[in-house]
Amino acid sequence: MKPVDERRIHQIFEIGVWLKGAHALIECIGGLLLYVVSTETIAAWVNAVTQDELLEDPNDFIAGHLSQMANHFSVGSEHFYAFYLLSHGLIKLLLVVGLLRGKLWSYPASLVALGSFTVYQLYRYSYTYSSGLLVLTFFDAIVMILIWHEWKVVRRHKAA
Repeated sequence: MKPVDERRIHQIFEIGVWLKGAHALIECIGGLLLYVVSTETIAAWVNAVTQDELLEDPNDFIAGHLSQMANHFSVGSEHFYAFYLLSHGLIKLLLVVGLLRGKLWSYPASLVALGSFTVYQLYRYSYTYSSGLLVLTFFDAIVMILIWHEWKVVRRHKAA
């Protein structure tokens, strides 16, 4: 049996954490934009982007759904998503910084946070059947496995 290449696993761990950090930053920006941009402006932007496609093909699945979602996007929904994205992103940014700095507290905290996000994503999937949620959940599961492995390695080195 071939020995595990710890250096390679650590590199994959770092890439996964950096990707989580990039995703968290995008969530923060999206959350801030939702706080700043009105629902009317969002609907106008989406309608402007989808208008030509819907004129060409009124049954276009993606353009039709985007337009319908934008037109039914309420202020309450906007505030919920803004809060959700911003808080979710800030929590993940804090954890990413801790993981990249090797802070011991960040490993179990990251596992709890990502585990909680994963449970919520699976709950949301049961209503939306969004393939994007499945991809995100799968990626989170891989990152959680890498965090668990890295945590074991770090604890072993700290004990030595």
